Amino acid sequence: MYEPNWMSILPPVLAIILAIVTRQVIISLSIGIWIGFCILESVNPLIGLGFGIDGVINVFTDPGDTRVLVFTLVIGGLIATIEKVGGVRGFIHLLEVRNWVDNPQKAKWLAYCTGIVVFIESNITLLVAGSISRPLFDRYKIAREKLAYIIDSTSAPICILIPLNAWGAVVIGLLASSEIKDPIGVFISAVPYNFYPLTVVAFSAFVIWRGLHIGPMKAAQDRTDKGDLLWPNATPMVDPTLLGSEVHAEAFDKARYMIVPIAVMVLSMPVSLYVTGNGDISAGSGSTSVLWAVLIALSCLWGQVLMARRSRLDDLMNTFLRGAGGFLPVAMILLFALTLGDVASLLGTGTYVAQLTQEAIPHVLLLPLLFLVSSFIAFSIGSSWGTFAIMIPLSMQIALSLDLSPALFLAAVLSGSVFGDHASPISDTTVVSSMAAATDHIDHVRTQLPYALVAASIATLGFLIVGGTVL
Repeated sequence: MYEPNWMSILPPVLAIILAIVTRQVIISLSIGIWIGFCILESVNPLIGLGFGIDGVINVFTDPGDTRVLVFTLVIGGLIATIEKVGGVRGFIHLLEVRNWVDNPQKAKWLAYCTGIVVFIESNITLLVAGSISRPLFDRYKIAREKLAYIIDSTSAPICILIPLNAWGAVVIGLLASSEIKDPIGVFISAVPYNFYPLTVVAFSAFVIWRGLHIGPMKAAQDRTDKGDLLWPNATPMVDPTLLGSEVHAEAFDKARYMIVPIAVMVLSMPVSLYVTGNGDISAGSGSTSVLWAVLIALSCLWGQVLMARRSRLDDLMNTFLRGAGGFLPVAMILLFALTLGDVASLLGTGTYVAQLTQEAIPHVLLLPLLFLVSSFIAFSIGSSWGTFAIMIPLSMQIALSLDLSPALFLAAVLSGSVFGDHASPISDTTVVSSMAAATDHIDHVRTQLPYALVAASIATLGFLIVGGTVL
């Protein structure tokens, strides 16, 4: 049986370095998967290649992972349909007629507020905010990298502060399995100490208010001011032909083609959690509920369009398939990221890193270290949920054994998991942010990282202060 050791961290770290250096995310993930299975099975590179291929195929044996991949394709079809039937143009026209968004600053606040309001699931938040805001950002010459940063900073950070959504359901379930008597109460008590999400949300608002450009973001904005939406060698994360063109809304372009399906999707999420949890929202399946919500929204949109005779059924189906195909690169990255997460789990990457921090640590340093360790794990495997599964049970064991506040330990783990996920180039939310903003993925990672590091520094200081005064 494989025993976790220093080589356990090699595959995810190698994948991350290669992704940043080569800008080829799928190839970098593939190499990480290949090396991981070679280490895990103690085989030569040629045989390890076969294990790696099987590892990718085995992702589909997990219903939750498969639902995430199907969701990615369905949401692509939904967004393409909303744009095709004039929902985006109609909504933008409505904003202009009401004088709600008529300058660059208001366009940024629209992206921010959309991310705050649509909090049912991070990827849905990203896709909705991106679809609404991207045409306005292009019109007012705001860097797409700034859009990706804003929506990425108001997706997972907001979702992790709300107990009654897919994220809350996962965390509460892990707390319940960790022998915590009042998991919902602990989750709510942790919110005021969840420093990274709180800081990110507040800092992104400050960035919008002051028009702050840090590091590579300044160069991206200068480029956009000159009329270039992307860098010369950049590759947007979505087929450009699927993006809404900058045209005036016509009589049949209605805002309701966007507002109604999105509203239905938002309302369907808690109902689906209730149904899949047999009457207990906290016990509902997040992946199932998200997929159901998107399918219900798509059905609602099709019903609207067909009743209004806006389009024929075969045209809707063709648009859906085209939209799903446009999101295939995202689905591929998610597939390989999930595979890398699986091999990292088999290698005990998270467990090995976590064990290194348990020996002779002063209480004042427990919270900052939990934050940093959770950050590294999430950054390495590209999954905040995967980090939750590793670190929440461990942190709760430490808190209960030391008779310390579980809420504080939970807050440190959640903050670190969100930061690592926020900064990781192999995270699904980072990938979807790039796609929703139609920007190059590595450009998004590079421009967002300085902002994320500022927020992480503030969060680390916060946990150090709390550790010194409360523990």
